Amino acid sequence: MAEGNAHDEADPSDVRELRARVAALEQERARPRHRVRSALGAVLIVLGCLLAPLSVLAAWAADQVADTDRYVATVAPLASNPAVQNAVANRATDALMSHLDLPALLADVTPADRPRLQQALGGRLGDALESAVRSFVHDQALRIAGSDAFRTVWIDANRRVHSSLDKALTGSGGGAVQLTNDSVSLDIGPLVDRVKQRLIDSGLSVAQHIPSVHTDFTLVRSDQVGKVKTYVRLLELAGNWLPVLAVLLVAAGVLLSVRRRRALVAGCLGVAVATGFLGIALRVFRVFYLDRLPAGVSPGAAAAVYDALVHFLQTTVRMVIALGVVVALAAWLTGPGRHAGLVRRLWTSGILAVRSTADHAGLRTGPVGPFVRRYRTWLTWLLVAVSLLVYLLWPYPTGWVVVGIALCLLFALAVVEFLAAVPPPQPPPAERPPARAPA
Repeated sequence: MAEGNAHDEADPSDVRELRARVAALEQERARPRHRVRSALGAVLIVLGCLLAPLSVLAAWAADQVADTDRYVATVAPLASNPAVQNAVANRATDALMSHLDLPALLADVTPADRPRLQQALGGRLGDALESAVRSFVHDQALRIAGSDAFRTVWIDANRRVHSSLDKALTGSGGGAVQLTNDSVSLDIGPLVDRVKQRLIDSGLSVAQHIPSVHTDFTLVRSDQVGKVKTYVRLLELAGNWLPVLAVLLVAAGVLLSVRRRRALVAGCLGVAVATGFLGIALRVFRVFYLDRLPAGVSPGAAAAVYDALVHFLQTTVRMVIALGVVVALAAWLTGPGRHAGLVRRLWTSGILAVRSTADHAGLRTGPVGPFVRRYRTWLTWLLVAVSLLVYLLWPYPTGWVVVGIALCLLFALAVVEFLAAVPPPQPPPAERPPARAPA
């Protein structure tokens, strides 16, 4: 009996040891599976990060073709750019001067109109006739290019030709936008007609013999345009599907990872860094593009056109970077890390200090406080869902929009924490001394 009792007393320790061995064996068996899952998750996150810049390019290409208002908003500022106006005036001047018969200019001028023409040309009718006429034509063209009428014509023309932009990007079809092997050009024939009419009204009657001139103004010129248009077409076809694929890859990688919070932080920062490289590449490409412009192309106008065309692309780049940093920061702050816990304690302590001050001032939450304390988790997720919905429904969010939504969400969470905070216990009122009986 004694031996049986001794065996029974030793049994619990043996069971604990056996359980520990079984747990160790199960961990060793699960370790290879965890490694495979983590490796696969890392591969998916890397693929999603690599697709992030291509997704930004695809969304930009699709927007420029599918959204007329977006395209017009892109090219409208070019009509007011001085470098573009001067380049357009130069192109119109060259087109008109090539059709202007200078020897017949003075022969067709009547004696009555000669003083008027001489005054318009600055009094130069001798050997400097060609220079004077060119200067006069350029001045008239520059006035037309700098007028509100030209801005209206520019916007209306681009709105009308937007339907042919897809054909221009693919190198087929006609219309005002043409894409050749090395340039993208816009027909400025209407501007030339307006300048011709201004010349006739100014006394240069020989200009009425100029036929209708269809000349083009180069928007983009590069030896690589013929190759780039193929890539643009592919990105246009990808449209908004490529961004969805990139997000799904990162999300799948996070779900497969053992440490999901750390994977989420790494994935978001990876997307931000990869997209940041795209922004740097746009800046570097701008320098190379302007340094390799062919002769006769205005560098100022080319820079203005490039900046206008990539403006919304750069805006999207900044938005993606801001979104990645905000999500990564939120995932880190809600994690079990020591520094994240310190930040949360400082946050809670500050709100409790404000709540204590409000209670001492007589400000009470009434029945709202217990209600918020009871449903604080639901209210928190509701605010997060509303913030996400606002971001998704925003037409074209920018980096500042992302930061603004994050700050509004942070303020709303602070209000919830303030209302849910348990008020400090009130000290009992001091007892008054008993009144003395009258003598």
